[in-house]
Amino acid sequence: MPRGCCRPAKARYLNKRKEVIAIKLTGANIIIKVLEEEGVKTIFGYPGGAVLDVYDELLKTDIQHILVRHEQGAVHAADAYARATGGVGVCLVTSGPGATNTVTGIASAYMDSIPIVVLTGQVNVDLIGNDAFQEVDIVGITRPCTKHNYLVKNVDDLGRILKEAFYIARSGRPGPVLVDLPKDVQQGSTIYTPMKEVSLKSYSPTYTPNVKQLPKVVKLIKEAKRPLVFAGGGVIISEASKAFTRLAKKIHAPVTTTLMGLGAYPGTDPQWLGMLGMHGTYRANMAISKADLIIAIGVRFDDRVTGKTSVFAKNAKIVHIDIDPTSIRKNIPVTIPIVGDCKITLEKLNGLLKKEALGNLKQKRRAWLGKIEEWRATNPLGYVQKDTIKPQYVVEQLYALTKGEAIITTEVGQNQMWAAQYYHFDRPHRFITSGGLGVMGFGLPAAIGAQAAYPDKLVVDIAGDGSIQMNIQEMATAMQYGLPVKVVILNNRYLGMVRQLQEFFFDSCYACADMDCAPDFVKLAEAYGAVGLRAEKPEEVVPVLKEGLSTPRPVIMDFIVEREESVYPMVPAGAPITDMLLL
Repeated sequence: MPRGCCRPAKARYLNKRKEVIAIKLTGANIIIKVLEEEGVKTIFGYPGGAVLDVYDELLKTDIQHILVRHEQGAVHAADAYARATGGVGVCLVTSGPGATNTVTGIASAYMDSIPIVVLTGQVNVDLIGNDAFQEVDIVGITRPCTKHNYLVKNVDDLGRILKEAFYIARSGRPGPVLVDLPKDVQQGSTIYTPMKEVSLKSYSPTYTPNVKQLPKVVKLIKEAKRPLVFAGGGVIISEASKAFTRLAKKIHAPVTTTLMGLGAYPGTDPQWLGMLGMHGTYRANMAISKADLIIAIGVRFDDRVTGKTSVFAKNAKIVHIDIDPTSIRKNIPVTIPIVGDCKITLEKLNGLLKKEALGNLKQKRRAWLGKIEEWRATNPLGYVQKDTIKPQYVVEQLYALTKGEAIITTEVGQNQMWAAQYYHFDRPHRFITSGGLGVMGFGLPAAIGAQAAYPDKLVVDIAGDGSIQMNIQEMATAMQYGLPVKVVILNNRYLGMVRQLQEFFFDSCYACADMDCAPDFVKLAEAYGAVGLRAEKPEEVVPVLKEGLSTPRPVIMDFIVEREESVYPMVPAGAPITDMLLL
């Protein structure tokens, strides 16, 4: 049978002229058909008995399957594939423990609004509820952390459900959708008719904003003396970065973003303040606290951004634009709520501003921008390089050597914050990190997913020595598929962020944070067949980075950094974001 064909379950039905009028397909055939119709080129998975029918058909297609070493890695890789491409990521796993191993990855994608479709195997329909081997109620387990999920009980419903899954995952505020596939549904057969479009009566996202709200925004912009524009991950997801940048330039307003919004605005532009929030820059946190107008787009106003909500931006009128109506006024009261797609809304707002006589806004903002420059000069991001390697220095040199062109993934902890602070992102889809859930072990499988999407681009995982060990097994995946990901370990032999919190708030009682008994990461890399490099002195940093980045194979670079270096600024939990601990 030629590659790319699906084997029919039964013979074709023929009319008197011997013309094909219908084909009966198995459920496994239908799954593959829908994946092909949805343009899926790569999926990440781990086979098992409950999905072998799908795997058997998968080999007959041109869809690339990447065999991970743990199902959590499959979801993180699919997540990063979606973030890097702007499409939908797909993973396929078996029932029971295969399904439960996906939950952390699904929850991370849910928190960050990432469109993925997770296909899980299940026992036969008539065995569900009987405690069959490797049976688990994955629909029930994931109900709180999926945008929607399905248990398919009839093969006749399979094609429709799969099409709905992709539609729900990518539309409105994106998110993960899980489809649970009993084995007998995969083996059953039915006549398959492709769906041309999906329409759900109970689900109709609002893309176009209420046009009556936009002139109110223009009025506030004209009146404001201290405006600030503020982007979150929604700007990147909706491909609104260019429209967002045009807005900031048009109204001469300084710009900040959340962690998830990095890359929505050029990080080297003079109007850029840096990230705000718990580990945001001094100037960004002060600016949002003193602004008289905040235009917030595609953000959730989560606790890491706002600090103490009762005093957050008390001097400002707030415009909040988001496609999810439940996000607006959820945490912070706003002056003008606008429900709509970020890109569509910004383009309409920019169109109104183009026609409006705005006056000399640059002159009007001069005192405001001058104050921001004063904050920038008073407390810039910085560190003191001594005899030991500072982790910030490693990230700075990585940025310089890659000229900001790498796709950066991160683990979670201090490494994540230093990456956000010292690597500057001029474009969207270049910074891939677990924001809302903060999953340790995210970075390496995410790097694999991004590298699978863009084999010819440089992909670097900035990691900590604790976090990298949570999914280190995925180095075998990178080796098997020739994905030349680079791992930069900022190795302080601690659970760094835990140690920092213990230093600041628990009298330096480092309870269970010491990771001194760690593997030799150079030898570990070599054990996987990858390249291992190490730097122990500041003068070794650049040569190791140059060698590692230029090696056309997976590489682990182990940088032995200052053990008790902390991330600054830092806002203590529950404090106003102006109450920063500074270096």
